[in-house]
Amino acid sequence: MDSFSDLELFTLVARHRNLAAVARELGVTPPAISKRLAALERRLGIRLSNRTTRRLTLTPEGELYLTHGSRILDDLSELEQMVGRSQGAPTGLLRVNASFGFGRTHLVPAVSNFASRYPAMRIQLHLTDKPLSLQEEGFDVGIRFGQVPDARINARLLVSNRRLVCAAPDYLKRHGEPSVPHDLIRHACLVLRENESAYGTWHFSRGRHSESVKVDGALSSNDGSAVLQWALDGQGITVRSEWEVRSLIKRGKLVALLREWTLPNADIHATYLERNRLSAKLRTFIDYLGDYLPAKVGAAAGSR
Repeated sequence: MDSFSDLELFTLVARHRNLAAVARELGVTPPAISKRLAALERRLGIRLSNRTTRRLTLTPEGELYLTHGSRILDDLSELEQMVGRSQGAPTGLLRVNASFGFGRTHLVPAVSNFASRYPAMRIQLHLTDKPLSLQEEGFDVGIRFGQVPDARINARLLVSNRRLVCAAPDYLKRHGEPSVPHDLIRHACLVLRENESAYGTWHFSRGRHSESVKVDGALSSNDGSAVLQWALDGQGITVRSEWEVRSLIKRGKLVALLREWTLPNADIHATYLERNRLSAKLRTFIDYLGDYLPAKVGAAAGSR
């Protein structure tokens, strides 16, 4: 068994962090994968992972082997593309994580179009209610909103995106419109429970002045689509991304509030680990999203 085959196996193990999942993908048994991994560790004279029946974690040596090994495999893939008949066409598998709302609305059609353009590529799109760890879950790229919290993660801005306070005209007719952020404490606010941010606290700024308001209301959810629907039903005031509500505001179904104030932005980024930054397949995919999403997100928001 050659070193490149060992590298390919190990990167697959590191992606899944589960020997049974690797075995299913390769069409072999878990003991066969365990035996190959043990043989690799004996050859190197180090332990690359700590394994239990349910989970696998990488040792520091395993992380080092994965980082440099992934680059070697990517370099080999690029070399083969340069000298082969498929020159210029990226190949391989990309695992992508994104949120349900944005993923269903924009990434699903984006990936479909990408697959038609690059038929040698394979994409696994995994949608979740909150971001998953690229490192622990083995994703190549994540689509994230707002600030990127981890300095070890590389990020490319795909689309600028504001957060807007809004409510239905029917709600405002019955309860009035807030004129300053502090007025929100007297309103029914629809709150999205997500990530680890302080629940129900909205942060506003205007020039050098900042203000945080603890809002409350009878309805809250971990699903942005549910919160938006309640706002459309006149149940209260909410904060949503501009890409999601701009067309609704334009059509008069929602009204943007507190326009002189700004909330922390929700810019849309593609995030990826340092070890993947030179990958041809990843670079092609992110470049594609950088061209596709600004036009599509803006057009969809402005024309529905």
